[in-house]
Amino acid sequence: MKNILLTIWILVFSVISLRAGNFSTVIHGSIDSKNPAAGKGNIYDSLNLAQYGLSKKVFDLAMRGWGHLRSAGRIINENVLSIIDYSQSSNKKRLYIIDLTNIRLLFNTYVAHGRRSGIETPTRFSNRIRSKESSVGFYLTLDPYMGANGYSLKLQGVEKGFNSNASRREIVIHGADYVSEEYINSNGYLGRSWGCPAVPIEESHDIIDSIKNGSCLFVYYPQSVYMKNSKMIRK
Repeated sequence: MKNILLTIWILVFSVISLRAGNFSTVIHGSIDSKNPAAGKGNIYDSLNLAQYGLSKKVFDLAMRGWGHLRSAGRIINENVLSIIDYSQSSNKKRLYIIDLTNIRLLFNTYVAHGRRSGIETPTRFSNRIRSKESSVGFYLTLDPYMGANGYSLKLQGVEKGFNSNASRREIVIHGADYVSEEYINSNGYLGRSWGCPAVPIEESHDIIDSIKNGSCLFVYYPQSVYMKNSKMIRK
C-alpha cells in the first residue's frame, strides 16, 4: 500500500513540476530582449500589415528599437508600439498603433509631417529648434495635457542628434483639422505641422489615451545618416 501511495505521489509531483516548468517557459519566453518578436508569434503576418502599407523592414526596425528600450528599462507601457512611416506619402494612412499583447492593430490613420520637411512626402528632417521639420528616430510617450491644440501628448526623443530636442521644440501629438481626407481632396496632400506628428481630430483623444505614459514611438525615414548611425536599430 505504501509503495502504491508513493508511486501516486511521485506521479502527481512530476505532473505539477512539468506544468510549472511549462508555465515558467511561457512567461519568460514571451519576449526575448535580443529578438523581441520571438514568442509573440509572427505579429507582422498575423495582422497582415503589408496590406496596410507597412513594410516588414520598417516593422522589424521598430521592434528592434523597442527591444533595446525595453531591455534598458525605459518602457513603462510595453504592450503598445506606434510606428510612423514617413517614407510614405501623406495621402496614405502611415501611422500604425499595434497592441503587441493582444496582437491587434488599434489604429491605422493619417499623420502630418513638418512644414519644411516637404510637401506631400517628407525628405528633410532636423533636430534643430525652430526648423519646422520632423525628426526621425525613437521616442517615449509622456503625459497628456491640454494645450493650444487641445488634448495633446508630450514626447521625449531618445536619440541624441536626431530627436533629442523634441521637448524643447514642443514636438507633441495633437489633433488638427488639416489632417483629414477632406483636406487631401481639396489640396492634393495632407496639411503640415511645425514638426509635430499631428493626427485627425476625431481620433486624437483615443490615440493619445492608448499610447500615453511610457510607450514606444518609432518615426521612420530611410535617411542615410540615421540608418548608419542610430544605435537603436543595430542588431
